[in-house]
Amino acid sequence: MGATQFQAILQALRQLTFDEVTALQGLLATARQGDECCSLIEAAAGRPPCPRCACPRCHRSGAANGLQRYRCTACGRTFNALTGTPLARLRLRDKWLAYLGCLLESTTVRAAAGRVAVAPSTSFRWRHRFIAGVRRERRPKLSHIVEADETYLLESQKGSRHLTRPARKRGGKARRRGLNKEFDCILVARDRSRVTHDFVTGRGPVSAAQLKAHLLPVLAPEILLISDAAKAYQAFAQAAGLTHEVVNVRAGIRARGAIHIQSVNGWHSRFKGWLQRFHGVASRYLANYTGWQRVLDAGSPATPSDWLRIGVAPGRYGAGCQ
Repeated sequence: MGATQFQAILQALRQLTFDEVTALQGLLATARQGDECCSLIEAAAGRPPCPRCACPRCHRSGAANGLQRYRCTACGRTFNALTGTPLARLRLRDKWLAYLGCLLESTTVRAAAGRVAVAPSTSFRWRHRFIAGVRRERRPKLSHIVEADETYLLESQKGSRHLTRPARKRGGKARRRGLNKEFDCILVARDRSRVTHDFVTGRGPVSAAQLKAHLLPVLAPEILLISDAAKAYQAFAQAAGLTHEVVNVRAGIRARGAIHIQSVNGWHSRFKGWLQRFHGVASRYLANYTGWQRVLDAGSPATPSDWLRIGVAPGRYGAGCQ
């Protein structure tokens, strides 16, 4: 655009009404957020390797939708910074940062949809895509003193069109007393430096095999494992060669000096209190909600920009991270 044309536009802007100026400001703000979002994505991803063959050699091959496109020299496929991430193929990037702000405030699906002007179905899809992105961040292993305990939520098929059991009114109650296959098991392990790992292990009480599959890979060597008196922890600790201390909560023993599981039980309490605002969540999405609460509880990421950087940075991902 030449200087003369630009001056003509400025002159025309002086004739706009208040409502027209407000609309123009909104349009410019939206365009700026879209450019900022693309800049954050490019900066966080750097020059990513090919997501299909993992070859690090690629060259620039034009641009599409505001992002640099690359072509792999080995397989010839094209990709961009979002290919292979949970954020791939999501649209309306000018609204992503505003929506991530809603996630940091634990806003409901419909309230977030109204705030950023998207459909509720889009809001729901974005919620779980963005959470899946941040859940893949590699976290430190649990070290020194590690508390482990599980909590349970009644299985839910919320949103399902084909129920495998009779419908329950407003969540309902379990048909049988005690812990059984009607409950989803959430295993949480936390050390004294507040590093937290969470796992949805399946239905019913946790087993030693599930502890080995989920907990053992995230434990540093020579840790002290503290749990309640459940036999699964004792069998797991003996098989893994771990030092194990038991807190018999049922007998009214809450702590023996530094031997307690109050930190992880506090996390359970905060999670269940936070979850109430959603009026029940489907079991198939439960792992995303535990990951969401873990992010909020840790205070990292603290801003929408940080959340977006984590979601697209390939070097921060670990295979099988929860």
